Amino acid sequence: MTAAPARVPALGRARVAGSWMIDHGITRVALRAGRRRSPEDPFIRLQLDPDVRADPYPVYDQVRATAPVIHGLGISAVTTHEAVSSVLRSPSFGMAQGRGGLPGPLVKLSLAVFDPAAPGPADPPALLALDPPRHTRFRRLVTREFAARSVSRLEDRVREIVDEVLSEIPDSPDFDLVEYFSSQVPLRVIADLLGVPAAMRPSLLEWGNKGAMLLDPGLSWRDYKAARDATRQLRTWFDAHIARVRQHPGEDLLSRLATLSGDDALTDTEIAFTGLLVLGAGFETTVNLISNAVVHLSANPDQLDVLRARPDLWVNATEETLRYDSPVQMTFRRATEDVEIAGMPVRQGTGFMVMLACANRDPAVFAEPHRYDVARANAHDHLALSSGVHYCVGAGLARLETSIALEMLYDRYPDLRTSGTGVRRPTRILRGYESLPVTTAAVARAAAG
Repeated sequence: MTAAPARVPALGRARVAGSWMIDHGITRVALRAGRRRSPEDPFIRLQLDPDVRADPYPVYDQVRATAPVIHGLGISAVTTHEAVSSVLRSPSFGMAQGRGGLPGPLVKLSLAVFDPAAPGPADPPALLALDPPRHTRFRRLVTREFAARSVSRLEDRVREIVDEVLSEIPDSPDFDLVEYFSSQVPLRVIADLLGVPAAMRPSLLEWGNKGAMLLDPGLSWRDYKAARDATRQLRTWFDAHIARVRQHPGEDLLSRLATLSGDDALTDTEIAFTGLLVLGAGFETTVNLISNAVVHLSANPDQLDVLRARPDLWVNATEETLRYDSPVQMTFRRATEDVEIAGMPVRQGTGFMVMLACANRDPAVFAEPHRYDVARANAHDHLALSSGVHYCVGAGLARLETSIALEMLYDRYPDLRTSGTGVRRPTRILRGYESLPVTTAAVARAAAG
């Protein structure tokens, strides 16, 4: 059941319109003007060309071969594994306030009109929008609570959830993998972690999918408004949920955070943003990762044979999928001081597109980078989950869920394969599928018999 849209006050509507114009409207105008001037510009094509969006890797090869650091109109980019890793690890770069590398004055203006009642996954005080020292305190508390539950201790529960989801797949040779499996496993794991009632899962899925669009630059007004409406409803629900767990705490993550005291105590806003972070980090990455893995195993059946012979490689297959087809394609940083990257000077205030997926196919690090190899010895050297102080807080959980989900999925359906062209998500930062038709020959033969 989907909750009714929250009523938006006049001031909130004005803020939404102002935020769209600053965060996305100006970018859309600049991108279209850039396409008229330089239609073959690779960065313009990455944003606007649907064919490139479907397969961006040839363009990544092109920009990586140009230089490790590229300066363009309004934004720069780092492309090689070494340069990307340096930026992610350097204390001289900050999160750019989650504003997609906008120029500094526009970032300040954007934050001034930002409506905290409709927060996105990269709006302050979310971890994705904070830098040390505030980030350090906030992340320490979240990481500690993750550690208290211990990802390894969650393994049995994840297996239970995967088994439940598999048992609910329609008794048919054909089904939509995203609808019935790759979205349901992480959704239920995160719902457990946040103490979300089962009846709220469909709403959480809808709000989360729409809200994730806010990570993309240059959204249309229609998409932006839909995303902000979704995050407004999500924030309203989280506020009510936090009030409930403060009164009646359970064993879930939000309950633990809500009952911290003393110097560790968090405000309701900080707890709500933590919920948004866990939803984004624990759900969006994993649903795309599972789907992408099935696509590449279908395209490379020899690799599935390797996994059948060596099931201990499912964890490494997860790492290789992260490397080969990163669920998060890029992120953004801003230089907080004058610094040098890959031998090139960078001035304070320069916004950078940090091209994670481009770095993950760098031939200087990965032999035959365009080959999908589940036994690749250094697959774990990818940067798909970031690095440095902003390394994905849910990385361990995403790895655990994906490796277990894939192994159990193929145990149940050993001949599983894609059966048509999936529908890709329209997002550019996140890479995955809205729907993915699959079939299994074994089930089809049984049905025919």
